[in-house]
Amino acid sequence: MRIEPWDPTDETTALGCYEVHRAANLADEPLEPPMSAGAFGLFLREGWEKTPGETWVASDAEGGIVGFYRMHLWDLENLDRASIGPVVHPAVRRRGFGGALLRHEAARAAANGRSVLSGVVVKDSAGAAFARALDAKLELDEIRRVQYLDKIAPGLVGALRQAAERAAAGYSLVNWTGLVPEKFLAPLANVINAFADAPHGEGVEPEAWDADRLRERGGTFVRAGLLRNYGVAALHDATGEMAAYTAVNVDPEAPAWGHQQLTAVTRPHRGHRLGLLVKTAMLELLAEAEPQLKYIQTGNAAANQHMIAVNEQLGYEVVEPGWQFYEMPVAAILGQA
Repeated sequence: MRIEPWDPTDETTALGCYEVHRAANLADEPLEPPMSAGAFGLFLREGWEKTPGETWVASDAEGGIVGFYRMHLWDLENLDRASIGPVVHPAVRRRGFGGALLRHEAARAAANGRSVLSGVVVKDSAGAAFARALDAKLELDEIRRVQYLDKIAPGLVGALRQAAERAAAGYSLVNWTGLVPEKFLAPLANVINAFADAPHGEGVEPEAWDADRLRERGGTFVRAGLLRNYGVAALHDATGEMAAYTAVNVDPEAPAWGHQQLTAVTRPHRGHRLGLLVKTAMLELLAEAEPQLKYIQTGNAAANQHMIAVNEQLGYEVVEPGWQFYEMPVAAILGQA
């Protein structure tokens, strides 16, 4: 087996990696579609939010691509960490390719001064078994919930929105399609930072956002035309502060699925049902803008009881399997070699 760095100009190898991604998704992910080829290519080049990193590709003796990894090397927070582990084609699993790729990734993480390697896997998948076999530490269990839009009772969303509006007197809603408007960048950064108190792995440093970071690193897939984005925010009438926000993305190549992004309410404005308000307004916006939607997917840590309660009011159902976040010291991976 050869493990070589990926040249971002090499579209043939990128498509080979995409086929590995598609096959792994079909084997491990029973519900949601894989990323589109275009989104996957941008992910290899830039990560999720222009996160620096490295992509390495594993080939067998005949030159066929059997696996890859795109390692994120965080540059603003979590400078001791690298993340996202190897992906191996299901047809060649249990032949040592995954272990070899992981050891290679750990060596590259160490070369970049990182001491912890982390990743997320589908629960009960081959990736989860691989993590357990390595004695990796389970940091967070995230429960998958899906909103089946055709199951929502007629009038429910409107009734919930009216109830939320009564509790949210003194707040007004705004929405947008596509990139975040310039005037909302700084207010939105403040709301994103409010998400720092949501459950996360021990030792993980929350991200700190400001307008410049949102402008430069936010919405890269939307800007490239690979995703459609919808945002709804609640503004406090007396101060003009953005108090709550929610967003949903839709992949044009899998238009039946909406992917819930961040929903957050800033601490000074909690207790006014703003989370429910922005999410019901989002459903009404999507009904007009994306009438073909059938499902909206989200994930909640088990400890996030407030957001779970909001989602349950909106008819979200727990759907197995969920996701698991693992981490392991780089030195321990290299020691197992």
